[in-house]
Amino acid sequence: MSTAARWARRLLPLALLIVWLAIGGGLGPYAGKLGEVATNDQAAFLPRSAESTQVIEAQRAFRQDETLPAIVVWTADDDARLDAARQAAATRALASLDGLPGVVGTPSPALPSEDGLALRGVVQLRTDLGEELAPTLDAIESAAASVPGTEVWLAGPAATRADLSNAFAGIDGLLLAVALTTVLLILLLVYRSLLLPLVIILGAVFSLGLACAIVYVLADHGVVRVDGQVQGILSILVIGAATDYALLLAVRYREELAASDGDRYPAMRSALRQSVGPITASAATVALGLLALLLSDLTNNRALGPVGAIGIVCAVLSALTFLPAVLVLLGRAAYWPARPRTSGADQGGQGIWRTVAARVDRAPRKVWAGTLAVLLACAVFAPALESKGVPLDEIFVDDAPSVAAQETLGRHFPGGAGNPAVVIAEAPSADRVIAAAEAVPGVDSATAVTASGRPGAGEPLVVDGRVRIDVTLEDAADSVRAESAVAALRESVHAVPGADALVGGYTAQRYDTQRTAERDRMLIVPVVLVIILVILVGLLRSLLLPVLLVATVALNFLATLGVAALVFEHVFGFTGTDPSVPLYGFVFLVALGVDYNIFLMSRVREESLRHGVREGVLRGLTATGGVITSAGVVLAATFAALGVIPLAFLVQIAFIVAFGVLLDTLVVRSLLVPALVRDLGRVVWWPGSLSRGTEAGTPTPEAASGTRPPA
Repeated sequence: MSTAARWARRLLPLALLIVWLAIGGGLGPYAGKLGEVATNDQAAFLPRSAESTQVIEAQRAFRQDETLPAIVVWTADDDARLDAARQAAATRALASLDGLPGVVGTPSPALPSEDGLALRGVVQLRTDLGEELAPTLDAIESAAASVPGTEVWLAGPAATRADLSNAFAGIDGLLLAVALTTVLLILLLVYRSLLLPLVIILGAVFSLGLACAIVYVLADHGVVRVDGQVQGILSILVIGAATDYALLLAVRYREELAASDGDRYPAMRSALRQSVGPITASAATVALGLLALLLSDLTNNRALGPVGAIGIVCAVLSALTFLPAVLVLLGRAAYWPARPRTSGADQGGQGIWRTVAARVDRAPRKVWAGTLAVLLACAVFAPALESKGVPLDEIFVDDAPSVAAQETLGRHFPGGAGNPAVVIAEAPSADRVIAAAEAVPGVDSATAVTASGRPGAGEPLVVDGRVRIDVTLEDAADSVRAESAVAALRESVHAVPGADALVGGYTAQRYDTQRTAERDRMLIVPVVLVIILVILVGLLRSLLLPVLLVATVALNFLATLGVAALVFEHVFGFTGTDPSVPLYGFVFLVALGVDYNIFLMSRVREESLRHGVREGVLRGLTATGGVITSAGVVLAATFAALGVIPLAFLVQIAFIVAFGVLLDTLVVRSLLVPALVRDLGRVVWWPGSLSRGTEAGTPTPEAASGTRPPA
């Protein structure tokens, strides 16, 4: 090798390291700034084509500014009836808020409940308050507290949004601290090295900083949308994926160092040659699976697609550039104090994975039949996981003030009070629409909105020949009975001739979101499976094996849903599941589950080309067992960190992905897949070259010639 070539070989890793240090130093702060361009306005994430979304657009014509209602509820300190004096004091307190910054229009008067034990008033707020929302609510609560002998509660969408903002406050620092600490501890325990975990963590942080910077710019220009949920999932996804890819390369480099007597440059060339295929194929399955979410009609699903794909690309870029540069510069010192031994040392994995491989080899049919039975038994409970939405009182897993206020409101007023169904109809048909609405079972009252902005306070407000009618439901706005009432309400008002009626509001939004989520699953699930199947066929050069792998990860997903259905109901106490949870769980589990099968079977194919199919399965399982299991544990622990955010949606996602990844890593990839491949023999590689050997266990012509095939 010439002197120039030697210098180039040494300078390239150093140049890559400098570039990534500049990225980390310059773009790293964006990981904490993403919240500046995030929105937690749930109304912005409704189905684009839903009737309730059309109602939101139509409502804007009835007022200059779209508003966010805050519902003030008073109850007596001694649980006694509230007299007229306290009702008058409550009305004066609400009137004093007229002109308060952030308040739109004149607040409603205080109205008593039928039992006389509570009062209720509504204050309309601007939707763009942002950080000013909490001080505005504090001012409302302070004014309401002037009513003597009462306790004040703040409910409604404004209070819920404030609690959501509190839940997501500090999400960047909290999630990163929990996730990185967990990953670091696991790596230290598993690999008994001080430098390697720090290098892997540093690469993951750099890739997250790059991803957040790109997403920040795109969100700031309106190209993508980001909310607290997407923000949290991006952080966890990048940290977990970057760690997985880095582990695969780092362990393969350790093997090649041992085989090359410590010569770091050829060892890294060989490690990259054997690892680039599985890593890029793995990243492609996750990125393309996430991009399939662009087919969704739910805006938050579409938001996660490109944002998550950007994160995966940054993770794989870091694993294939930053990590190789650092490992080459450090050499065997990267694994200190457990440095790799020189050639002749067995780096293929020992101990438990030799035992597992031997068990699979002795009785493959018993192994796959037993594991298949366990997975099927778990999958039986999958239909019990009904994704009909999370009730308002379960959105937060802790005692959020808005939840307690909503429960108090529901005890004294009709369940739908403060969250009415909204009907937009032609003005000449208003009376007939009101009559049709009040005839629907589950409807408490229906009243046209007047020029004052309040129902029943004057003549109906007519805008462009249309009126708005607020329909109060008997049951809580987040209940199944309320959703049934909305469905019946739509049928009733749609049948009024010439009314051209549309039904929206909170309950209708929940109903439309569930219907849209069901439609999305029917569309996106097959698309993701086809994407993964095509990638596996190209990587493994087989048709039968990719179908088998996709089937096993799909079964793992169903088994995970079955276990989740039992745990959510009997352990966590959830009575509902967010409509997006099954789709998110599917995309993450199937795409990430295929990752580990890609790592395993690409190594099995490599070993089979050199040693024959039967020996290839055993060698591949033994060689990859440790690294894939540790990668799975790291990824599961990383996603479990989402549980620190007190929101039911993220807790549900955290459990499904964490449990599903462990189930896939420890059962599907370790037992089911190797046993099936071992039992089926060379036919599983049909129609590739491995399927044309004389018999299972006989080296192929490529192996016999001594040619080392690419992975």
